Amino acid sequence: MPDDEHVTGDGALPHASGASSQIPGGFRANLTRGDDVVDVATWAGSIPAAGGVAPRVRLGSRWFNLLWLLPIGFVGLLGCVAAAKGLRGMPSVQRFIAEYPGTDPRADGDGAYLGVPSWARWSHFFNLFFMLFTLRSGLQILADHPRLYWTRHSTPGREWFRMQKPVSADPLWTAKQDSIGLPSGVGLPGIRHSIGLARWWHLGVNTLWLLNGLVFYVMLFVTPQWERLVPTSWSVFPNAVSVAIQYLSLDWPRENGWVAYNGLQLLAYFVTVFVAAPLALITGLGMSPALSTRFKRLSRVLSIQTARSVHFLVFTWFVLFIVVHVSLVFTTGLLVNLNHIDSGRNDSSWLGLWIFLGWMAVIVAAWVAATPLTLRHPRVVQRIGYALIGPAQRLFEHVDVSPGEYTEKDISPYFWHNGRYPDSAEYKALQSGGFAEYRLRIGGLVAHPTELSLDDLRKLPAHEQITQHFCIQGWSGVAKWGGVPMATILDLVNPDPQAQWVVFYSLGEGSDGGTYYDAHPIEHMRSQLAMLAYDMNDQPLSFGHGAPLRLRNELELGFKQVKWIKAIEFVADFSDIGSGFGGYNQDHEFFGYRQSL
Repeated sequence: MPDDEHVTGDGALPHASGASSQIPGGFRANLTRGDDVVDVATWAGSIPAAGGVAPRVRLGSRWFNLLWLLPIGFVGLLGCVAAAKGLRGMPSVQRFIAEYPGTDPRADGDGAYLGVPSWARWSHFFNLFFMLFTLRSGLQILADHPRLYWTRHSTPGREWFRMQKPVSADPLWTAKQDSIGLPSGVGLPGIRHSIGLARWWHLGVNTLWLLNGLVFYVMLFVTPQWERLVPTSWSVFPNAVSVAIQYLSLDWPRENGWVAYNGLQLLAYFVTVFVAAPLALITGLGMSPALSTRFKRLSRVLSIQTARSVHFLVFTWFVLFIVVHVSLVFTTGLLVNLNHIDSGRNDSSWLGLWIFLGWMAVIVAAWVAATPLTLRHPRVVQRIGYALIGPAQRLFEHVDVSPGEYTEKDISPYFWHNGRYPDSAEYKALQSGGFAEYRLRIGGLVAHPTELSLDDLRKLPAHEQITQHFCIQGWSGVAKWGGVPMATILDLVNPDPQAQWVVFYSLGEGSDGGTYYDAHPIEHMRSQLAMLAYDMNDQPLSFGHGAPLRLRNELELGFKQVKWIKAIEFVADFSDIGSGFGGYNQDHEFFGYRQSL
């Protein structure tokens, strides 16, 4: 979202150096096909295993190891128990508990009978099932850029949370190198830099989780069940305090969850269902390049990094809720509690326990099978993931973006490097000559195939934009880009009507070898924010950021912003290019060919 854009030069399209009626072939000569099975040993260019560090949060200028919360929390819990027992002996506290016992009046039989209907029980199971896989794949995504920030920029040393060592001093250190692995069976799929597959799991299962939640919301408010989860009196707060004292004193409050929850349960469920769940959706969408580019005012407040941080805090809330919830279910009347939610009965029979064990067997089996299934059938995961998230994604792929949001004061002090750097003899020769011999070849389904030198490109009408970069790994940065609008290139070569896709080929290779490439829909190329950039922050592109030429298409994530561009091809479809999935990372690491969410 640029602060300003302008055209320079005389506006005329110069004659292309070396232009001819036909450009020689070779666009696809060095492409390689990806495998349809994940070989852990060769995955992502044989990226070596790399563990991180224990989670840490910044407190001022120092880092605090969160593992210390375990002994500190245990000691604190013992202190709270001792304090609660002392409070229970005080007459004033006894009067407070007598006035606010924590239970709802309906628990005495004064209110309407509610129980737990079958739709609520099934929704509870599916919610747990989907949430566990959402959390697991979300942790895998976090491991790809294991740092969180409150600023819009992802500047090393400015993060407030990290699971990785301080960033290397190597000026060409990449975000991919900064990723970490997770213990087997924890992340999904559980191997380093597998964010493409993790995203299909995360977004696909999230879609099912949201559908389940929508059904739950509808049923909740067309039945009296909403009274279970929505406080209707301010007395819920003193009742919650009373319940907390009773729990901590190990003298449990009287429970009758079959009819109504106590004050503390009511608040916890309300926050989880009506605050945390919607916040998870909102912050998830806040990380979308298409939505952030379209809704500029919102993105100014909820930047991608703020969204990531809040999203992680919601993740933490869900984990803590599950741990505390399950602990209390087991310690406050296991059989009765399981019968309520599993069998729909208010007794202490064993039926609820057996149903619970059956559900847990399904969850454990799915948990164990998820990683091997993903590694053996990644294309299936890719296809199912897109089938689930595709309808929502397509809603935002053609949003009308416009310039005018960021200024030069918003430019990031640090912009991460990424990708495999070009090291071919061809590139080194071009680089050593200051790219004087560089030629951008443009062909395919166009009326005027052409070649353009860097000087030719600089003579074309110029464009500047200050925009935010969204990496699929989670980091972001704002930069000022200068170059040629893609609309100008389209006018120069005049694509045929059947040309639906524009394929960009790189001088660099992908992680598994072979030319890096990516396909973009031709309608994106008419966007005000689509350009070929040769400058970054008023300087010629550096080696690490794509010299001499790179793509900017602000509707898409960073892996589609091809760097070190050597050729552009206009095609009707991309099914016969590479493995036919629309790009190098799509072919080799199972990304989606469009990733606007």
